[in-house]
Amino acid sequence: MTTHTDRVALPDVPTRLLIGGEWRDASDAKTFAVEDPATGEPIARVADGTPQDAVAALDAACAAQQAWAATAPRERSEILRRSYEAVVAQADALALVMTLEMGKPRAESRAEVLYAADFLRWFAEEAVRIEGRVAPAPNGGSRLLTFRQPVGPCYAITPWNFPMAMGTRKLGPALAAGCTIVIKPAQQTPLSMLALARILEQAGVPAGVVNVLTATSSGAVSRPIIDDPRLRKLTFTGSTAVGKLLVEQSAKNLLRTSMELGGNAPFLVFADADLDAAVEGAVIAKMRNIGEACTAANRFHVEASVAEEFAVRLARRLAAMKVGHGADEGVAVGPLIDATQRDKVAGLVDDALGRGARALTGGARVDGPGYFYAPTVLDRVPQGAELLREEIFGPVAPIVAFASEDEAVAAANDTEYGLVAYLYTQDLKRAFRVSERLETGMIGLNQGMVSNAAAPFGGVKQSGFGREGGHEGIDEYVEVKYIAMAT
Repeated sequence: MTTHTDRVALPDVPTRLLIGGEWRDASDAKTFAVEDPATGEPIARVADGTPQDAVAALDAACAAQQAWAATAPRERSEILRRSYEAVVAQADALALVMTLEMGKPRAESRAEVLYAADFLRWFAEEAVRIEGRVAPAPNGGSRLLTFRQPVGPCYAITPWNFPMAMGTRKLGPALAAGCTIVIKPAQQTPLSMLALARILEQAGVPAGVVNVLTATSSGAVSRPIIDDPRLRKLTFTGSTAVGKLLVEQSAKNLLRTSMELGGNAPFLVFADADLDAAVEGAVIAKMRNIGEACTAANRFHVEASVAEEFAVRLARRLAAMKVGHGADEGVAVGPLIDATQRDKVAGLVDDALGRGARALTGGARVDGPGYFYAPTVLDRVPQGAELLREEIFGPVAPIVAFASEDEAVAAANDTEYGLVAYLYTQDLKRAFRVSERLETGMIGLNQGMVSNAAAPFGGVKQSGFGREGGHEGIDEYVEVKYIAMAT
């Protein structure tokens, strides 16, 4: 059952579980509400899956695994290609679903839908390029053959902040490799994944190959799946704390795992940088997805001679951004996902202000319904401020000045995380020198966005392990088999 907002109607979206090709209610018939974070009002009720439903979903994935693995790579490729084309064709409706359940402005939602589609296209192309090798043994007595085969049934847990792209980043390579999958979207944003699952079904994905499990208790439904010896792969995008728990659980059956976890991205601006480009990149890196992104610039380290000018320019840009419901015309900043997240952001800003930071713009909640926080720029942020160590996940840009390259690199690396960093300089030697010293899995060099379906996305340290996207992405879903052939 779906309801309406006071602005636009929610497009038709499935609200039941998809298990073994059947759209079904939860085994106990319970549902939960999905709310619009801009209003706090419910927009739909979705099946609340149980542990019994989780087992049924894995049963379906396991039953479909052998036939899907044996499906011709070209056929898997064509299904993914049709899925890509359907997502692009339905981009506007899918974007509205995303805006209503997650909050981001409609233009950003549409950009995410197209980004999500790119993973389907990319891995449609990779499906026919899963190759092995043949080589003579060094002693000449045999031939060495290798094959790359699907790892087997997978379980994917996706977050609320990119409710479709984080799904296709896992579904694309899994399906291309010949793996079946059970996917559990975040309870705040299940509708985008349910809409995508229907598209995959209509594009020809066989029953049981993709199963969608919506639930309010991730732990309750995940435990029986992860503990089942038939499961061979676990992939998760979310917080480091939850990722650690999942890795511990996965050890029982020695599952293949890939973990895309928290971030604390530094944004470095040197005095020789193109300041106009740096400010533009800062707006993208900070404000994309309302700052609710693991790749969001979390702290800005700016060379002292240009720090004040950079701060003033950035504050001017953020102050001009219209805040409101993502479905409204001209809105650039939507609400945070819920009251808990808004309160966390407010607490981090209050801590920094209490320690002597100065708000050049913003610095407070926005009055009225929904979970809005004003775009904020803080300068003179002291080293002890919590938001320099915590992932903010909101529209807040703290700025800290540095005096030397060594100081900038040390400050950038002073974190347990290592997902992405941004670097602005026009000195080519410095660009490579600093890039090599930064302890991070990805770097945006003179640009404020790194996400690309053709690139390997992932981090180091407590930002996780494994890579999604690029040629490397499919390696997470295949095993290498070696055959020694006598000659």
